[in-house]
Amino acid sequence: MNTKPEYTEYGMTQWNWLVRYRNNFQLGENTQIGAFTVIDAMNGVTIQDNVKIGFSCVILSNSTIDNKQGSVILEKNCKIGANTTIMPGVRVGKNSIVGANSFVNKNIPENEVWFGTPAKFVKRCPITLS
Repeated sequence: MNTKPEYTEYGMTQWNWLVRYRNNFQLGENTQIGAFTVIDAMNGVTIQDNVKIGFSCVILSNSTIDNKQGSVILEKNCKIGANTTIMPGVRVGKNSIVGANSFVNKNIPENEVWFGTPAKFVKRCPITLS
C-alpha cells in the first residue's frame, strides 16, 4: 500500500485491520495487510518492506494465556497466509512463506516455506527475492 494507515481512536485502519499499542508498531513500505487482521504490538511488532499478510491473521507480542512476551519481526518479502496466528517473540525470515491457517510459535529462517499447527518446515523457497 502506498498510503499510510489512518487509525481510529480504537486502532482500526481504513482497511479494516486493527493495531493495539500503535507506538510500538513499525510498518515498512509496500506492505499489504488483509482485513480483520489484529496486531497486538504491546512488546513491539515490526513489519518490514514488501510483506504480505492475508485476511484474519493474529500477530501477538503479548500472550496472557501462557504469559509469553516478545517482539515480532516479519522480515522483507515474507508472506503470511490467511487465518494465521504468530505468537510473541517470533521472527519470520526474509522471503519466507507461511501457509494459511498456521500457528507460528518459533522462528522461521529466511527463504523457507512453513505451515501447519504448529507450523513446521516444508521446503526451501524455490525463488529467492531480494
